[in-house]
Amino acid sequence: MSNILYVIPARGGSKGIPGKNIKLLAGKPLITYSIDVARQVATDETDICVSTDDEKIANVAESAGIKVPFIRPAWLATDTCGTYEVLIHAIDFYREQGKEYDTMVLLQPTSPLRTADDVRGAMSLYTPDIDMVVSVKEAATNPYYNAYEADADGFLHISKGDGHYTRRQDAPQVWEYNGAVYVINVASLRQMKLGEFRRRRFYVMPSARSIDLDSPTDWLIAETLINNKQL
Repeated sequence: MSNILYVIPARGGSKGIPGKNIKLLAGKPLITYSIDVARQVATDETDICVSTDDEKIANVAESAGIKVPFIRPAWLATDTCGTYEVLIHAIDFYREQGKEYDTMVLLQPTSPLRTADDVRGAMSLYTPDIDMVVSVKEAATNPYYNAYEADADGFLHISKGDGHYTRRQDAPQVWEYNGAVYVINVASLRQMKLGEFRRRRFYVMPSARSIDLDSPTDWLIAETLINNKQL
């Protein structure tokens, strides 16, 4: 792979955990976990882009030694703005600076337990003929075994299959995104949103490193794992 941009998107507003991107997790601002991993993987730190709308987040990133190339415009700082728009803005910014990237690695700050080896592992599965490599964990529920839907009459039925699996290990294995690593084909990204990708490979991570910080409970679990070195 060549011409890789590492993007760490960090919005200032957060309802579940106020100020979470710079809140101290086991003594370190949350965003610095992703910055540290990016620095271990990137060959040039100028290829690391912290995309934020918040001056406080930018200051913390720069205190960690990363130059923040821009502050996001107001239209990218709303609750309705998605990751797709943030990523397109980042690659367009660099294009305007005369630098083209063909691959993007998205590292969300809310996955502080991912390691540099996780990123390298996902990157090793990437080839230019696919849309994306995405990190996953084994799904907590299995639509063939213990995930149910309600029918028109309000009765539950198994989500997928005939409901004859009596042991989880016999059901087809299913995965869920853990939000930690996305290795993205920029050409594909310019054509469609991430959810529309069809050529997706997956990199499996253990549940302990797959925690996605969305609530105070998630935060407590992550901090406990870090402090007790249970990773």
